[in-house]
Parts: sequence; structure tokens; C-alpha cells
Amino acid sequence: MADLGLRTLDDLKSVKQKRVLVRVDFNVPMDEFGGITDDTRIKAAVPTLQELTGASARVIILSHRGRPSGWQGASLEGVASRLGTLMDRPVTFVDDIVGKTAHQAVQALAPGRLLLLENLRYEAGEKAGDPAFAERLAALGDLYVNDAFGTAHRGDTSVALVPKILPGYAGRLLMRELLALKPLVDGPERPYWAVIGGSKVSDKAELLGALLSRVDGIAVGGGMANTFLAAQGHHLGASKVERDVLDTARNILERAKSLGVRILLPDKLVVAKAFEKEASPRTVSLKDLEADDIALDLAQESVDVMLAAMQSARTIFWNGPLGVFEWDNFAQGTMRMARGLAQLPGQVIVGGGDSVAAIEKAGVFSRMAHVSTGGGAALKMLEGQTLVGVDALMHSPKG
Repeated sequence: MADLGLRTLDDLKSVKQKRVLVRVDFNVPMDEFGGITDDTRIKAAVPTLQELTGASARVIILSHRGRPSGWQGASLEGVASRLGTLMDRPVTFVDDIVGKTAHQAVQALAPGRLLLLENLRYEAGEKAGDPAFAERLAALGDLYVNDAFGTAHRGDTSVALVPKILPGYAGRLLMRELLALKPLVDGPERPYWAVIGGSKVSDKAELLGALLSRVDGIAVGGGMANTFLAAQGHHLGASKVERDVLDTARNILERAKSLGVRILLPDKLVVAKAFEKEASPRTVSLKDLEADDIALDLAQESVDVMLAAMQSARTIFWNGPLGVFEWDNFAQGTMRMARGLAQLPGQVIVGGGDSVAAIEKAGVFSRMAHVSTGGGAALKMLEGQTLVGVDALMHSPKG
């Protein structure tokens, strides 16, 4: 990707017998029994790992998972088994990162084989951006490949510092993500719409501000819609509203109006008397909300209005569910949006996180133009920010 100044796997010369550190994002959810409940991120790393092992590289895999406290919980041991199944070859796992056991395992690693080290965040130096820890990690390899788009916006040692020590390259997944998302910043096909959900305006104020200068319209759902509606003067009953960002919401609405950008908010909501999975849902108009009503989803009629407005869109970016979609009683708005977007002629790009779980639940994953593996990184890109991990690769030493 010459315009980004990145070297890719295409620029790698022979990697035969070379030790290649591959930073991936195996931050996958597990159930109480240690079973992986969603292996999307593991599958996404397979092409790069297959390419390197096929070229007889000695592949050392680096990843984090969760937010462990010390050397307990959130182990990657279960991931090694799933990766081995997906790649149809054994994956060695060691309960170590930069210690003697890790070094011995790397030394014993044969060409074309894979080694997964323990959760990087077991070491305090990973999150601290510790140069000494970076040197110890780099000592395990000859080359570095970043294929972890989901952490490319973080300043973790394995993302931001190691590629400044070893010659660094972008993996296939990282490149695919950048190629899909960069046009949304540089010049998407128009009309260009965004569907933005989630619970908090405060979490996505910068994103919304950046989108206003690029999009033709924004459809807003989730708890965010409550805050925007309250900013317009509507009473939301007992619904969650971010009172401290009402002025921010008003400013976004005013700026959108001045730029000619349409902001679509729901006029009907699905509410309940309690924030509970089995609570009875009711569809009500805004004017009919009662004092103890809690908005938990968008009414299907409101979603249909949004979809109708996007019929002519050439590009649509979606990030964030429109309600508490994990609960079937309050999933219909999000499901209707997912299935409706899948039927539109424009290309739909989904920005990671809960949005991915939503389109999987709706059964339309394969019908999206691109589904990002990194919600946070995708949002940073769309805000116009440089990703720390990408910048580090741009300043990596030559091999």
C-alpha cells in the first residue's frame, strides 16, 4: 500500500527458517468452561499465518486477551487448540512470554511451525509501552508482522515499539482492513450514509463530528438516540439519557443542519417498565412515553424510515446496535436494520464490535461488503486519526 508507506508480505524476501513475530488479535470471548464462543478473529488471522508457515518461516504468535491482573485468568492456551484445528496443523503453546521457557520454545521451533506465547498482558510492560520489554520481545524474532487491526490504535509495546526495533510488515488482515476503510476517509462513493448506534453520545462525539464533513446523512439509534431526542426537548421517561452531553448533542444537530446533513432519529421506540431480559416490550410514539418507560430498542417503523432514506446510498457505514439486541425482546430494531442493509444496492461496511455480533445474529454477515475485526481502530480511522500501529510500521527499519 504505497500511499501509506507500508511494507507488506509481498515485500518480504525469503523467510525460510526466519523467526517471524506475528502480532494478532486473539482477544476472543470464552464461556465459563473455557470454550471459545466466537472465533472470528482467529479465522481472520489464518491467511497470514498460512502464508508464512507455507514459506517455511518459524512463526511466533503474539496476542493479548482481556484485562488480566497478573499471571492469572484470560489465558491463550485454549486459542492454540482452536487455531490448530483451523490451520490443520499443531500449534505449540507455552505459558511464558519472554522468559527462559519462551526462548527454549522458539529455539526448538521448526520451519513451517507455529508457536503461541501466553497473553501479552500478563506482563505489565505490554500496556506500559516499556522499551525494555520491547527489546525482550524483539529478541525472540528476526522480523515482525502486524496483523492485529483490532489493536492497531493502541500504544501497547508489541504494537507500537517492537516494529521500531525489527523490520516490520503489514499482514493480510491489516491490509484488507486499511484498504476497506481508508476510502471512507479519503472519498467514498456517494451518497454516503452512516448508521451509528450504541449507548453513549460521549463515546462517539468525535466520530460524529468527523462524519458530518463527509456523509450525506446519519441514522442514529441505541441509547445515543435517547440523548439526541432529549436534546430536542423530548421527554424520555426513565430511559438512560446523558444529561451532561446534551449541549454536545445540540451542537452536532445544529452543525448537521448548517451542512445540509440529514440526521434521522426514531419517532417510535420499543419500551419496557424494567431493564430486564424478559420484560414485556411495547411500541410507543415519543409523545406517549410514560414516566416509568425505559427505551430499549427502535420500533420497526422507525427503522423502515431510515432504510427508505438510504435506498439510493452508494456507501453505508454501520457501527453500534440500535437497542439491547442481546435480548430477543429488544432485538427487532437491530435485526431489521441488519437485514434491511443487506438488501440495499450500496456497499455496507460494518465497523466491528457489537455490530459484528448483530449481523451474525441476523444471518447476513456474508452479505456485507466488509466487516471489520476492530471496532475501536475502525472508529479512530474514521475520525481521521493515524493508527499507532500503522505509524510504527511506517517507521520500521528495513530488513
